[in-house]
Amino acid sequence: MSAPLLTMHEWGRLPAAARREVLRRPAQRDQDETMASARAIVERVRRDGDRALKSLTAEYDRVQLEQLRVSESEFDDAATALSANEKRAIERAIETVHRFHEAQLLAPLRVETAPGVVCERLSVPLDAIGMYVPAGTAPLPSSALMIGVPAAIAGCPTRVLCSPPRRDGRADPGVLYVARACGVTHVLKCGGAQAIAAMAYGTETVPKVDKIFGPGNAWVTAAKLLVAMDPDGAAYDMPAGPSEVLVVADHKAHPDFVASDLLAQAEHSVDAQVLLVTTSRELAHAVNRAVESQLARLTRTAIIQESLTSSRIILVDDLETALEVANAYAPEHLIIETERPREWLPRVRHAGSVFLGAWTPESMGDYCSGTNHVLPTYGFARSFSGLGLTDFMRQMTVQELSPDGIAGLGPVAQTLAMLEGLDAHANAVTVRLEHLPREPE
Repeated sequence: MSAPLLTMHEWGRLPAAARREVLRRPAQRDQDETMASARAIVERVRRDGDRALKSLTAEYDRVQLEQLRVSESEFDDAATALSANEKRAIERAIETVHRFHEAQLLAPLRVETAPGVVCERLSVPLDAIGMYVPAGTAPLPSSALMIGVPAAIAGCPTRVLCSPPRRDGRADPGVLYVARACGVTHVLKCGGAQAIAAMAYGTETVPKVDKIFGPGNAWVTAAKLLVAMDPDGAAYDMPAGPSEVLVVADHKAHPDFVASDLLAQAEHSVDAQVLLVTTSRELAHAVNRAVESQLARLTRTAIIQESLTSSRIILVDDLETALEVANAYAPEHLIIETERPREWLPRVRHAGSVFLGAWTPESMGDYCSGTNHVLPTYGFARSFSGLGLTDFMRQMTVQELSPDGIAGLGPVAQTLAMLEGLDAHANAVTVRLEHLPREPE
């Protein structure tokens, strides 16, 4: 009898150090080496521009490109390459994602905080945004959709998309169809850390952007962090690296459903990680059997098997402990498949996106439920949110005082400025108070 694909750990018997190890992400073990490699690529692109992009594409993607930018004829060919059903599916997904994100539009805020003192908060779209769409082991037009739709709603004038080319030198047809449907202004065939560097600093062909969006592997994530730390680089959405899911399940969960969700995330990449936290030993064994059975019917077997080597089943005594484990891990995706899943939602503090109940596979969030699938990984769900419309906009405050406003509130500013020893601050108020119009005697 073969060994279970997912190793099992009893949480209550593990010391603190062993618990940390069980929840450790695989990609973090090579973090220093990954960061150094990404830094070298970023510096090379910043120095050599398009020449570096073409050379790195030949090196990593094994494709010799004459032109980085996708031509109009390639867009036309992409539309022809997709079936009518595929195009309808993309268009339907755009509809649901658009509906959810359009509802996130913020109305302008205007408050009179004191008589004659008006404060406002306005939303302004970012001028130029970069969209990274992975296409390494699998092209992801869904990622183009998840970034392209809110960028269009926000009204960002310049939208640049970078995605690795296929072996034939063309971009994925699905990605191109989504890009055109979402009004993306520039589409380039380049991937990896080099694409992040190109969008952050600009090249002869790639426009410089103000902020970069999109998931990617550990090198992409490292490059996003590097350019975000440079004032001349570009901001980034969040640390969105290798995919991960944590499933909380009780004895009522369907083992086939749970297994399918674990496999769906494991197939993303060899450094993806999937965890099952359950109160039921019987379910744990049934899920392991279901994983093995379903895996035999899937195509990305080698990737899944390697991913599962760093994945786990964790047995806990009760669902309260299961939610504590989930919050400690802070998963990108959290699935709660229990008898009454919504009752446990208030216990969730750290998760990128939550999927409630047996009939809510994570795949729906990846494609078409309406929520965004660009989510924080590596445990950054403790401090980052999933992508939303406001990420494509800046919030700008405005204030306006009338003579009555400065007369009434100005002395407060004078006093606080002098408390801090900043008499020039106080003086900026004083000179105005001295010039207030006098009432006629």
